[in-house]
Amino acid sequence: MGCGRHIATVARVRVAAIDLGTNSTRLLVADVEDGRVDEVVRLLAITRLGEGVDERRLLRPEPVARVHAVLDAYAREVEERGATRVLAVATSAVRDATNGERFLEGLRERYGFVTLLLDGREEAETTFRGVTSDHRLDRETLVVDIGGGSTELLVGGPGGVSFATSLQAGCVRLSERFLHTDPPTAGELEAAAAHTRLLLPALDVSAAVGVAGTITTVAAIDLGLAEYDAERIHGHRISRAAAERALAQLSALSLAERERVPGLEPARAPVIVGGLVVLREVLERYGLDEIEASERDILHGAALAAAGLGAAA
Repeated sequence: MGCGRHIATVARVRVAAIDLGTNSTRLLVADVEDGRVDEVVRLLAITRLGEGVDERRLLRPEPVARVHAVLDAYAREVEERGATRVLAVATSAVRDATNGERFLEGLRERYGFVTLLLDGREEAETTFRGVTSDHRLDRETLVVDIGGGSTELLVGGPGGVSFATSLQAGCVRLSERFLHTDPPTAGELEAAAAHTRLLLPALDVSAAVGVAGTITTVAAIDLGLAEYDAERIHGHRISRAAAERALAQLSALSLAERERVPGLEPARAPVIVGGLVVLREVLERYGLDEIEASERDILHGAALAAAGLGAAA
């Protein structure tokens, strides 16, 4: 099956969706009914599954062990919360690794999860369904998902998705490939930006929604949050000036200094600058004055897909 099509369910069903991302491993347990996703619990752990994949094209034993440790805890959470259908989706790091399919086979054997390796378009479309699970877009809107290994761009509106692409420019990939100095040099930052600019397609858009850790972190910093507050972050509009200010400030700090910035999770500090480079280039390329942060993302789209699975044994 693919996440490109989900079956709307009439009966309420409790599901679990797991996002096996390049930088983080996330869990959403939710009740799904008639296309609505009501969150029960959401958890996140920075696992860096994609560490070194850009260079070696392999999932290394240490990151895999970190993911297993987190999934052990998630499996207990899923059982305790009574989810009857579980879907784990994998994205850029697993796509790029030559041992990615073997990794997913191991998860199926170890946990019994249904697993799905999404290609770039499926990842973008699943994100779109997540973003629109709590409100419809009334005009053609650019949805930006800055992940660890890739960035998904899609354009969608009342008629659904009209364009989707996956770019090889995520926060982990750019950090590993270009940002080697602590703090990064001006030359390294420009190299990362130039790489990103070359990948951005021509699009005519006037509104944007952003998802995933780079976006929500910038929103938290912009709001001056000492502790993460999803309700305040969801719907917050980040100006281009705020994004540029965050990049200038964080790229001037050492890693140790970034780890102490309020609103920035310490485990995200090593890769946040790479993500901010992508965000700035996207806003500049498309002449966008702001981007709306959304807490609804690929996890919610995967939850909708999980609701279409047969009930777990």
